[in-house]
Amino acid sequence: MTNSTHFGYKTVSEDDKVHEVAKVFHSVASKYDVMNDLMSGGLHRLWKTFTIANAGVRPGFKVLDIAGGTGDLAKAFAKQAGKTGEVWLTDINESMLRVGRDRLLNKGLITPTLLCDAEKLPFPDNYFDRVSVAFGLRNMTHKDQALAEMRRVLKPGGKLLVLEFSKVATPLQKPYDVYSFSVLPWLGQKIAGDAESYRYLAESIRMHPDQETLKTMMETAGLERVQYFNLTAGVAALHTGIKF
Repeated sequence: MTNSTHFGYKTVSEDDKVHEVAKVFHSVASKYDVMNDLMSGGLHRLWKTFTIANAGVRPGFKVLDIAGGTGDLAKAFAKQAGKTGEVWLTDINESMLRVGRDRLLNKGLITPTLLCDAEKLPFPDNYFDRVSVAFGLRNMTHKDQALAEMRRVLKPGGKLLVLEFSKVATPLQKPYDVYSFSVLPWLGQKIAGDAESYRYLAESIRMHPDQETLKTMMETAGLERVQYFNLTAGVAALHTGIKF
């Protein structure tokens, strides 16, 4: 008998959540970048640029991008790590991974791509200089297990970067809720032909740990010097932690 967890505001079995999340991303993969630009007014690109700058990837680095989707971070890291580096684009969703792989190839970047579960990473201990996950952690069933795996594969001195939607500043909460539960599903229907997936997006953000809770979770996973940066009044936040 499987344990229960949340899928947005619904309570479902853990097995069902895996299938439901997969359906969401199979549905939205082809329109993912267009929808991100529309939903955030292009801000997601600035958030990712900030994350890339904080990663400080240098030539020769080994980098793992988890739930890498359409490959924005992996593309930047591959250019920075250069020919002597090693940048892996991974995702649990085949449709998203295929889009990301094709985008990298179209940019002339040949880098390994792998379909894998962040909760059971198929990499050795102490392998990567950097591990990143952008807008993927909230979809994972066992976030604590995924964070522990991310720490395991980091080298001593390596850095984990978690970019994720977070808890918005109190004055913005009401208008943000109106936008999230009215405008997002409408956009999803008009652009991607799928209102439900974007209703799930809004719900999953509300169910995700807030800034301080995620900071504590990363520390519990064994990361040190954990800090976070609120982006756009907390609509998103970048958490970073070091493995010693």
